[in-house]
Amino acid sequence: MANNKDSQKFVRNFLKGTEEFGSRFWKSIFRHIWLERARTRSLETMSNVLLHLHPTAIRRASLKMTYTFCLGGLSFFFFLTLIVSGVLLMFYYVPSVTQAYQNIKDLETVVFAGQFLRAIHRWSVYAMVITVFLHMCRVLYTRAYRPPREFNWIVGLMLLLVTLLLNFSGYLLPWDQLSFWAVTVGTNTTKVTPFLGPEAQFLLIGGYEIGQNALLSFYTLHVITLPLVAAGLMSLHFWRVRKDGFSGGL
Repeated sequence: MANNKDSQKFVRNFLKGTEEFGSRFWKSIFRHIWLERARTRSLETMSNVLLHLHPTAIRRASLKMTYTFCLGGLSFFFFLTLIVSGVLLMFYYVPSVTQAYQNIKDLETVVFAGQFLRAIHRWSVYAMVITVFLHMCRVLYTRAYRPPREFNWIVGLMLLLVTLLLNFSGYLLPWDQLSFWAVTVGTNTTKVTPFLGPEAQFLLIGGYEIGQNALLSFYTLHVITLPLVAAGLMSLHFWRVRKDGFSGGL
């Protein structure tokens, strides 16, 4: 009997502790009870880690699917997909002119679901370029770049440029004939830029011709430099949305 009472007491204490922990965990995310009052809704939004990126008050028309088509959210989703799939691809890729092409062939023919993983990464790049471009067109069409959001418009243009650079920097990594000559044409275009053209080309390919240094340079840009720049600009972009409000917001 004593053992049964001790067991029941242990279970009650365990359930009570679990409930208290769940309550504390819930309050760490939702600090206020949602009530039909503007002040409480604003407090809930401002103190909630999940809702903190959104303005505290916006017009109802801004929430319509046909107004934004969720293009900004889709762009961010494809960016996250690229990060996850890119990290997985890094386990099977070596940025070496003697191994890169064979790594890609092995990824498509030997590694389980490797071709599917590469296809996810490749098509996510194209999808992100399209959604970012359409997002900029939507902002331009709805005149959402007007004050006080003109600075965020400049940040968006920079994100479009970084997105295109991410696509271009990953083009050389398979190290096949198509990527080699495409990057050769692209870097030669950089060479004719006024004033700093030759220096920019030398810095980009790490020498006077495309080889091992160019592959390492593009690999570093693609997996470290440009993703960090994109993440920083996205954070700034989201913060400005939070401060300036949605287009048409209060």
